[in-house]
Amino acid sequence: MTMVFLFGALGVLALVSRTGCTDNTNGLNSDGVQELEYTDVDLGLTQRGPHFDVAYSRNVTALVGKTAQLNCRVHDLGNRTVSWIRHRDIHLLTSGRMTYTSDQRFISVHNPHTEDWILKIRFPQRRDSGIYECQVGTTPPIGHRMYLSVVEPLTTILGGPELFINMGSTINLTCVVQHSPEPPPAIRWTHNDEEINYDSPRGGVSVITEKGEMTTSHLLVQKARTPDSGRYTCAPANANPRSVLVHVLSGEHPAAMQHGGQLRLQYPLSAALLSVIVTLMGC
Repeated sequence: MTMVFLFGALGVLALVSRTGCTDNTNGLNSDGVQELEYTDVDLGLTQRGPHFDVAYSRNVTALVGKTAQLNCRVHDLGNRTVSWIRHRDIHLLTSGRMTYTSDQRFISVHNPHTEDWILKIRFPQRRDSGIYECQVGTTPPIGHRMYLSVVEPLTTILGGPELFINMGSTINLTCVVQHSPEPPPAIRWTHNDEEINYDSPRGGVSVITEKGEMTTSHLLVQKARTPDSGRYTCAPANANPRSVLVHVLSGEHPAAMQHGGQLRLQYPLSAALLSVIVTLMGC
């Protein structure tokens, strides 16, 4: 048997020439020419070189003032260098573990036991939003772009900043948290800077919170009394607090009065549902 090897970029192709010892016609075609049999031989010579794992190199939404991290995972990096570039001004921020900007908020983080190269931005501001590119120093260079969105959650209390309530009616305060990358883990309500106790002897005080892209928290205070007047504050764990000043009045009817303690709701929890809950609580 005669074997000839041809080396190519993707492996080796073996050309095997058959000759028979007892049958000279074995391996001959119809013209009497010796046939060649081709076989792929895998010697593991195929190499992709550096490439990005886009599943672990994604866009990021971060909160104003809270450290943001852009992750870039590069497989088969070898001895190449990973750099981070800000597209807004084509500014080289980091190369390897070194920082090349006077803005010390930008830091390159890499654990030698991983394939992740992280651009850490401390105290991010809304102006830091934009495209950042993770670049590998091949020839020519290859890059993967990611978008950083720095947002500032917005907290509002419907009907504020001042509400007038009839004595004996239900105070219904609705706090809305928007533009947050994730729902607030907790929302605290306070009255005159003291956390509201929903199990206090006064009774009739409850809170209903619905979490989602837009989170709403409803504070219900039944049978409003004069001591219920004051400043109520909604304080989400991941957003700025917002306050409203409530006046419980007897016999007066300012234009801004919240009639019957009910606000016109434009958010997920309907006014009808709130009315049912208030009725059941009063039973």
